[in-house]
Amino acid sequence: MTDSPDHTQAEHYLLNKPETTLDFPFGEEVKVFKVKNKMFATLALGKMGKGDGEKKDWWMNLKCNPDEAVMLRDIFPSIIPAYHMNKRLWNTVILDGSVPQGEVERMMDNSFKLVVSKMTKKDQALILLQM
Repeated sequence: MTDSPDHTQAEHYLLNKPETTLDFPFGEEVKVFKVKNKMFATLALGKMGKGDGEKKDWWMNLKCNPDEAVMLRDIFPSIIPAYHMNKRLWNTVILDGSVPQGEVERMMDNSFKLVVSKMTKKDQALILLQM
């Protein structure tokens, strides 16, 4: 096992991104992180807050470049096609300690940047000023 962030570290990291808000559109079990009202991450205990059997690992969905998404799934067994999301553009990272913290943080950063890159130039500039 490596030094993977737990769900509270991941939540804190996500909430420290500029213009980020926490929402619960899928119920109180699923934390949805948005930048300027656009989702860039979810965090829940197991599949959409339903748990995942005996183990109680937290699952985080993150947006990803399609080629990188496949590569990450090949490298890490605990990175899988995203549950209840577009599997080409989203991965689920199971926070079971097997993915290094630096890699999880890099994936959270990339998800945030991918969503910001689709915003208006004005919104992008506002967010980049805060980074």
